[in-house]
Amino acid sequence: MTDPRDLPGHVDEKPWGRGILLEVGPGYKVKRLEVKPGHRLSLQKHRHRCENWVVAAGTATVTTGDRTFPLRPQEHTFIPADTLHRLANAGPDLLVVIEVQHGNQLSEDDIIRVADDYRRIPPGPGA
Repeated sequence: MTDPRDLPGHVDEKPWGRGILLEVGPGYKVKRLEVKPGHRLSLQKHRHRCENWVVAAGTATVTTGDRTFPLRPQEHTFIPADTLHRLANAGPDLLVVIEVQHGNQLSEDDIIRVADDYRRIPPGPGA
């Protein structure tokens, strides 16, 4: 049985905004990410996938590795697997990014959070 989260049109509400699944195929997944003004995703990496981000609306602040830089509409960036990255919206308008994931595991289980504004990092041993 197919997980409903893997069906095109699925909306995943997040504290920073939402993700809308647009398409899934062998080894790839396409999402529309909507980031509310003043919000950002967790600082994270993935072991099994890389990502391409294309800004459709708004201005993104992208952190990848040790670089932080702006991305404006029609600009894009590539995030290799095992690279720390974060997407943020410091602007006054909704940020819309099209994310294309490529890899052999495209589930939310492949998110390794290092820092998170919304306390979604489980406490470590002894906490």
